[in-house]
Amino acid sequence: MAPSAEHWLGTDNLGRDVFTRMLAGSVTVLTIAPLATITGLFLGTILGLSTGYFGGWWDQAVMRVLDSVLVFPVILIAMSLLSLLGPSTLNVVLTIGVLFTPHVARTVRSAVLIERHREYVAAAWLQGSSNGYIMVREILRNILAPIAVEATVRVGYAIFVGAGLSFLSLGVQEPSPDWGLSISLGRPYLEVAPWVSLAPAIALASLVVAINLFADGLKEMIDR
Repeated sequence: MAPSAEHWLGTDNLGRDVFTRMLAGSVTVLTIAPLATITGLFLGTILGLSTGYFGGWWDQAVMRVLDSVLVFPVILIAMSLLSLLGPSTLNVVLTIGVLFTPHVARTVRSAVLIERHREYVAAAWLQGSSNGYIMVREILRNILAPIAVEATVRVGYAIFVGAGLSFLSLGVQEPSPDWGLSISLGRPYLEVAPWVSLAPAIALASLVVAINLFADGLKEMIDR
């Protein structure tokens, strides 16, 4: 059915209300993306802190491995991993989190390289503070601003990657109302019922744009 007063965004091929499914699908999107971002932030922050602080062979070895991962498109690696692990919400979260780790690690490492030469770090070292204490209690607390911006940007990317995997039937499976999956299921009906795919597509795009605008505003505020 086409959009009407009863069904604001119409119904799909099974008679399900598109508007209701679009609202329900937001739960999946807003669950996978933050969890995947948190996973990437946790792993990337650990690697970025350690490589930037210790440097030397550890820095070179880890960064070369991470750089080799960045050579390949994110979606291609995600497809390969999920083909091996199998499609599920947990596997999607872990896959996206691992793929975001190199980006976060590079951001954190760059900030640490600047901060580790500050006087407060030297003072903490002269007081006999351990390396772990200096990294977590001294350096990390002073680089939370760039990490917060990076986290906001990664949430937007995670939404797109998760939706893309669902679109390719490698992420969340039916009968989930996930936006990416809904777009894929509505493809055969684009000519006769474009609203089935158009509604979740607009919702997906508008959410990512909103998050990116928030990230830009946050960056400007931090820079000031």
